[in-house]
Amino acid sequence: MAITIDRRINGQRLRVLLGAWHRPGPAYQALADALRALTRSGALPLGTRLPGERETADALGVSRTTATAAYDLLRDEGFLVSRRGSGTVTTLPPGSGDRAPSSLGTVDGTLVDLTAAAPAAPPRLATACAAALDQLPRHLAGAGYAPLGLPALRAAVAERYTRRGVPTTPDQVLVTTGAQQAIHLLTGALAGTGDRVVVEHPTYPHAVDAVRAAGARPVPVPVTSAGTDLDLLEATVRQTAPRLAYLVPDHHNPTGTSLTTEGRARVRELARRTRTVVVGDETLTDLTIDGPQPSPFAGDGLADRYVVSVGSASKSFWGGLRVGWVRAHPDLVGALAQRRAHVDIATSVLDQLVTAELLACADEVLVQRRAVLREQRDALLATLAHDLPQWHVPVPAGGLSTWVDLGRPVATALSALAHGHGVRIAPGTAFGVDGTFDDHLRVPFSQPVEALRRAVDGLTAAWSVLAGTPSDRVGVAQPALV
Repeated sequence: MAITIDRRINGQRLRVLLGAWHRPGPAYQALADALRALTRSGALPLGTRLPGERETADALGVSRTTATAAYDLLRDEGFLVSRRGSGTVTTLPPGSGDRAPSSLGTVDGTLVDLTAAAPAAPPRLATACAAALDQLPRHLAGAGYAPLGLPALRAAVAERYTRRGVPTTPDQVLVTTGAQQAIHLLTGALAGTGDRVVVEHPTYPHAVDAVRAAGARPVPVPVTSAGTDLDLLEATVRQTAPRLAYLVPDHHNPTGTSLTTEGRARVRELARRTRTVVVGDETLTDLTIDGPQPSPFAGDGLADRYVVSVGSASKSFWGGLRVGWVRAHPDLVGALAQRRAHVDIATSVLDQLVTAELLACADEVLVQRRAVLREQRDALLATLAHDLPQWHVPVPAGGLSTWVDLGRPVATALSALAHGHGVRIAPGTAFGVDGTFDDHLRVPFSQPVEALRRAVDGLTAAWSVLAGTPSDRVGVAQPALV
């Protein structure tokens, strides 16, 4: 694996990341175990230059011999590499640095498909479609191309932001064919070959795909159980001078964490101070299950030259509505509209009309959606706690999935086995940049309760096989499909 140094950390920062790493036994072994775990989990991103052995020893209060022995062990295992002039840098052993492909959907109706965290359409969709068809005739006299989006929908989106406390005018809104196109347009417009783009780690897989499609290089910043590591985000922006940063501030996909109000202000200030464009993907903002909805990522909206928001109808309403949007400075909105000309020219008029209808009754639709998601989340968590108590399963306050810690790096193997027990699920490595997170699994709760229970049955059977202790459940699992 070719290693490029993206950042460096000092001894004090390493001490904070390690936390309580001491345990019975040789100190060098405990230190090596802790550093290895940080690297595998992505909390210590690949390509990070560690402090020298003397600085590490001083910061941790251990002998230099202990620090040297720990580093030597990790070099032998392939988790560290040292080069003259470059210091000691984190890496992964050969063969383990492969990112799982990010696939979506299946045509096999016998499988419970957990690769997509996306809910079914709400009951009001049919009514919205009928109303949109009533409005369609008034648009038929034109060509049907509106590169910026239909004025009515742009106004509805702008009003939505304004109601949340972010004063917005329609000329700050670009309608796109889904949030995915918005991300592709932004990365293509703002970054090019060889440029760096900061992404959270783990993150939405197709955002990484968009960065690489632009010829740019994703630079990961860890997301911990407490949310994005803002100290390391600031250090990474300062050290790598990225063209932009991509964040999921609300009910983060896949970890479920959200930035605090103070954290959002800190990110906006970082964007202004460094003149770095920061894209906040708010596709999951509406799906707050517990507590108040997070504050708007754009704040008061005055930093819109550097703070860009992306939204979508896919999670709030339905994935079959390929409608998203960008809130940004009008200059950037215009540039993106020109750039999309070689992609699709404009978004479907009918889909835009349907989305405008749904936005008009969004409060009613979302109350019902959140109630269903709460029921599904609670059922999934209860079933996992009963059937797989050894897994660590966080309780997300919103979004569509939970980020399960399996306790050991076997997610890829578990994913392969689960397919034979009727479950299609992506391993944690699909959400990383570089093959880390094989100890995690994203488990969505966007399907009906009965389907979720069948999914846990399949995962339990696969886990038993992986552990070498087949349970009674294996005998009643769905037949192998591969």
